[in-house]
Amino acid sequence: MPNPESDPGDREDFPALAKLWGKRYVQSLLSYSHALSNRDRDRFSEVSSLEGRAQTVAKLLKSLNFASAQAWSKTESLLTAEVQRHGINPHYIDPWQIARDSHRLFEKVLEVYHQGKAPQSLATVIGPECGRVRKSVSTADPRILGFVSMQIHYTGQKLLEPLSDAERILIEDYFKVLDDHLYMPLQRAYEVAANHPEHSAPLAAVQALLPQSGRIAQEVCQQVIQDVGNYQSFSGSLSSPTVQVSSIRDVEMFQIYLCVCTLENSIAAFQEELFPLCMMLYPPLKVEWWLVRSLVELLEQAMNQCLELHQVKLFKPYLDSMQQLFAIEVLGH
Repeated sequence: MPNPESDPGDREDFPALAKLWGKRYVQSLLSYSHALSNRDRDRFSEVSSLEGRAQTVAKLLKSLNFASAQAWSKTESLLTAEVQRHGINPHYIDPWQIARDSHRLFEKVLEVYHQGKAPQSLATVIGPECGRVRKSVSTADPRILGFVSMQIHYTGQKLLEPLSDAERILIEDYFKVLDDHLYMPLQRAYEVAANHPEHSAPLAAVQALLPQSGRIAQEVCQQVIQDVGNYQSFSGSLSSPTVQVSSIRDVEMFQIYLCVCTLENSIAAFQEELFPLCMMLYPPLKVEWWLVRSLVELLEQAMNQCLELHQVKLFKPYLDSMQQLFAIEVLGH
């Protein structure tokens, strides 16, 4: 039995889910490398060398403060009205602390990138710190997580803009690891998983879902694009590359919350975090509730195809709870 007084991050089996999740980030790099011409391959090798990485990191550190300021301006413009509409106490929103947290996290990411470590190694390096930030800002009001995750997301986008194609391809998966750990309760999932016995059925179901969650998210989003690809969100049509990335991340986020609820045997994560965050973030991003319901329904269908029946049964009560939260009787339209 695990020692309840021990730090889960120190347990030998603790990083297992983190490593499982982290393996996902190398595929785009491998695909890009295989598609390169000889000339491009030389440039890619140059940029990926330790010297090339050092140059990229120096460039990004120099622009980090400005990128952070731009990101906060965009985050604030999107969410200020929601603060008033939802009655969020503005004293809970500390722009300076959010900026400090963001700066510190990006410095950690860039340090790992500079060292030449693979993106998946960040899942164990950055996870605990992201978990602390999420806990810190959500104590007063979980909706503040929306400000932090949006700040990180837009800072990463701004940092990527001036980079060369090779630099952008190399580093964007590192930024995605950070993005994921701020948007999703991954550290919470790691910690509760560490307290499950080795042969726990819920843990086995989560371990079966995680490696497939990216593919499931892509399939769900492709189906939605086929159905309503011309739908216009704040960032553009659902079929645009930028919106597709965000949509896939959101479907992955729903799956991680589903994992947390299954591991905790509770819908608290849905009620206390996911639903309030969606209520605050989706309206200004022009994501309508019928579209969210469609994503949740397609998610269940995809999981039925990818998992064993006994595994789906373990997720089923929480899938039902998720659908009920976003039901037309609750939200309308």
